[in-house]
Amino acid sequence: MAEINVYQRYFEADFEYNGVKRKGAAVWLISDSEAGNIKYSAAVSFFPHEDAEDYRISYDAYFSQTLYEGKGRRSKKREKELLETLSETIDQLIASEGAKVLWDKPLTDERLG
Repeated sequence: MAEINVYQRYFEADFEYNGVKRKGAAVWLISDSEAGNIKYSAAVSFFPHEDAEDYRISYDAYFSQTLYEGKGRRSKKREKELLETLSETIDQLIASEGAKVLWDKPLTDERLG
């Protein structure tokens, strides 16, 4: 199994979970390939971000959704399409939780893998 973070970036966020205020969110597009199969998932984890140096990820406020699963391998075209709609996908995923990723307030540069 080869799991790769196709995309990763940290953003400011607004969410309270398990009684803890979460001011940061880590967002990923994850590729997972094994034995001729590929799966892409969108994921977000909200963390306290109590100061500018606080990037400790707490996985109790973690949400993910499989976007594509099938035969094949990584596809740059598919990854581009998934990245173009990643923010909307994450927003839909967390809408029922009352969570918000502040897309216009990134905390880090994006990392592409």
